[in-house]
Amino acid sequence: MNKILSLFCSAMLLIVSTIQSSHAIEPSIKVLIVDGQNNHNWKATTPVLKTHLEQTKLFTVDVATSPARGSDGFSPKFSAYDVVVMNYNGDDWSKETQKDFEAFVENGGGLVIYHAADNSFPSWKAYNEMIGLGGWGGRNEKDGPYIRYRDGKVVRDETPGGGGSHGAQHAYVVQHIDTEHPVTKGLPSKWRHASDELYDRLRGPAKNLHVLAIAYSDKKTGGTGENEPVLFTIEYGKGRVFHTVMGHDVSQIQCVGFAVTFQRGTEWAATGKVTQSLPKEYPTEEEVLSIK
Repeated sequence: MNKILSLFCSAMLLIVSTIQSSHAIEPSIKVLIVDGQNNHNWKATTPVLKTHLEQTKLFTVDVATSPARGSDGFSPKFSAYDVVVMNYNGDDWSKETQKDFEAFVENGGGLVIYHAADNSFPSWKAYNEMIGLGGWGGRNEKDGPYIRYRDGKVVRDETPGGGGSHGAQHAYVVQHIDTEHPVTKGLPSKWRHASDELYDRLRGPAKNLHVLAIAYSDKKTGGTGENEPVLFTIEYGKGRVFHTVMGHDVSQIQCVGFAVTFQRGTEWAATGKVTQSLPKEYPTEEEVLSIK
């Protein structure tokens, strides 16, 4: 009898363990990638971004593609998702869609700003507050300061001038200046990113902005000679925003450093924490590491 009871208990423990294990890997974070208009290669980058997220087993990912021109009828149901990833740089949305988006983030929805999405909507006040810093589209000192890292401190630079530029593409070192944030904790503090545009002179409201990582914009490559922010977060109402300036095209987003910080940043924006394991391999300060 005891042997039968023991076998029964063992079987039940195995069933419970299997259920728990299955539940643990079931994707639970709902993501919406927005694309459809961009001066960048959104048709190629969106599928890769989607794959990066799905490979973690944490996310289910949908895509909302806007019309090629205008925004008539484009009204995604943002509230059905935990986090929105912006791969969009195009025409203004309708006032109704803008209001829905503002409410989504303000009420606690997550937002990820990817590369040229910070070029979008220069006249939309709330969007510029969400993204913290933006470029191009006529942005200048009226839109807010530059954010720089000088002498170990993040500083606001009120110098007049245009917003948004970059030098020649090149591989550059990303330095995490906050190594305790959930997105960066446990990752190497310095790593070399694949040859990419290094956005500089971004400017904006920079309210509730927290810089996670910087990169030196070398004048030899057409840069500013400043340490420019490349990964940062913004609080907007109850919402969390993760902003990465990296990722011009497919080869750049196949950099392991980009992929990992994007995956971790998306989870943090959605939930406020990061549960992902640290990667077994990562770029070093000297060498780029790309996904094969």
